[in-house]
Amino acid sequence: MKDQDITIKNSRIHNKGIFARKYIPEGTKVIEYIGDKVTKTESDIRWERHLKEAKKNKNNGVVYLFELNKKYDIDGNVSYNTARLINHSCNPNCETDVTKGKIWVIAIKNIKKGEEITYNYCYDFEDWKDHPCKCGSENCVGYILDERYWPKLKKVLKNGAR
Repeated sequence: MKDQDITIKNSRIHNKGIFARKYIPEGTKVIEYIGDKVTKTESDIRWERHLKEAKKNKNNGVVYLFELNKKYDIDGNVSYNTARLINHSCNPNCETDVTKGKIWVIAIKNIKKGEEITYNYCYDFEDWKDHPCKCGSENCVGYILDERYWPKLKKVLKNGAR
């Protein structure tokens, strides 16, 4: 894909988002997630710093650290990383794939012109309460979690934990 095939617009999910300017067929590499390649130690330091800044500014969703491999992460909190604006959805049209040291956002279904590009952020169950989901999809579970944790979350919520 080319940069001109996507555009940044206001999103009903969260603030800004990435939208398709043309039809994108399933299997297409939509965009690469780029940024500073940092060690896990540096990533932890940046995580704390970004989180502190977000809380200070009352702004959620500003930590853009993405696991590259066991040694390194990508800190996508850089202006030239358009992919950082892709929002989470419980019914995504893309997924991420790490191949040969690159993080790709790939269409898992056909994406219509004008449709917002989304993927599941696949957060762990730990601290699930800190990550409410606002995707609004029919199957939204209310929190940004890897789909494998959805049954566990539903059980916890059924038992009254919030």
